[in-house]
Amino acid sequence: MSNEQSESPQNLSEIEVDVSNLYREEVITDLRVASIRKLVPIRPDGTDDPDRPALFTGQTTLMSQAGPVPVQCQLEGETLEEAAAKFPEAIQQAVERLVDEAREIQRREASRIVVPGDMPLGGLKGPGGGGGGGGGGIIS
Repeated sequence: MSNEQSESPQNLSEIEVDVSNLYREEVITDLRVASIRKLVPIRPDGTDDPDRPALFTGQTTLMSQAGPVPVQCQLEGETLEEAAAKFPEAIQQAVERLVDEAREIQRREASRIVVPGDMPLGGLKGPGGGGGGGGGGIIS
């Protein structure tokens, strides 16, 4: 069992709101490509908590051959203006991480060895491709 699972409440009666860590969410958009989410720290009474910094995240949607791809990133900055200025670079870095992850997945899939017997219906065709009996599998 992972720590995350062991620390989660076992039943609904154990769920509690952490009133020392409350935030109000604000969404800012340019109505074109950028959405910035600002989490404003608040006190349990709902008033702003100036002792904690606001948190910013950026989001945009890129179009790919497979359809829309949502991209999210953390934005460093103490003000909305600072976060907005860092938006392009942060999104670029997030896209680069997504591309790297996709390449790694493709590399792992390409390196898998397919053993006869675990072939799709019809098996291999051509010389030496007997169509496969049973007992084969994929070796990773």
